[in-house]
Amino acid sequence: MDAVVRTVDLTRRFGTFTAVDHLDMEIGAGLIFGLLGPNGAGKSTTIRMLTGLLLPTEGKGYVLGYDIAKQAEEIRKHIGYMSQRFSLYEDLTVIENLEFYSAIYGLPKPRRRARHEEVITMAGLLGRENQLARDLSGGQKQRLALSCSIVHEPEMLFLDEPTAGVDPASRRNFWDLLYHLSAESISIIVTTHYMDEAEHCNELGFIMNGKLLAHDTPENLKAKLGSGRVLSVSASPLMKAYTVLHDAYPDHSVTLFGMNVHLQIAGEGDVDEKQVKKRLLDAGLNEVSVVRATAGLEDIFIMLTQPNGGGWQ
Repeated sequence: MDAVVRTVDLTRRFGTFTAVDHLDMEIGAGLIFGLLGPNGAGKSTTIRMLTGLLLPTEGKGYVLGYDIAKQAEEIRKHIGYMSQRFSLYEDLTVIENLEFYSAIYGLPKPRRRARHEEVITMAGLLGRENQLARDLSGGQKQRLALSCSIVHEPEMLFLDEPTAGVDPASRRNFWDLLYHLSAESISIIVTTHYMDEAEHCNELGFIMNGKLLAHDTPENLKAKLGSGRVLSVSASPLMKAYTVLHDAYPDHSVTLFGMNVHLQIAGEGDVDEKQVKKRLLDAGLNEVSVVRATAGLEDIFIMLTQPNGGGWQ
């Protein structure tokens, strides 16, 4: 599989602060690649360098074979970009926004009308062509923003937290559009904080403090972590169970998962189900159950990014 993105020691500093730290990464063509990490991890800075909006301090980066430091203008001809704060012109109609971005991206005039019809249909905005952008719902604005970013038929799409603050139904509709685009062989890189979205990516990269901590398919990442590293605890009252475990196991990650508590075992420790259950019963908890659980991506996210998460083993 050809790499549409390749970075070698890619680094960006702002004064004494290193936002992206010697990043080595390859992303294959035709994938939906999810870049995950906590706020301030370096995701947006990485995207801005790859799209030619920000020069690297050192290292190399290539998008579709073009050098991000020397051929930024050429890269922008072949990619679409949508940020969390993608700027629609709210005093323009749906079709006027598309006309504007068609001109910005240099879409030939003879192609525009047919292309506008294609993206409007894809985005579910038929009948709203003459509606002002400010009068659209949040999900409709999001789909219009995506339409504007692909109106010029790019080979690759960069989405920086595109679903932040959007309701679950709109997020699902948005991802249906991404699957449609991916099926048309458009390579997609998306940053997200939502683990349910990450599950639907072909590959994931976890970034923290500007460093790539892990890169693999969701299935392989969960297999590497293994089911033996997570204990799922149910007890009553739940918050007391959380407090007891948090205080008893300071070197392990303890998190709430719905009506359960997940205790992530850091490394090959001596923590087991019987020990944890006895500790909870001794503390006066009722209805105590402790079982080994299959790790999900949220477990992996916490393990990789939290100081007491145990790190990648």
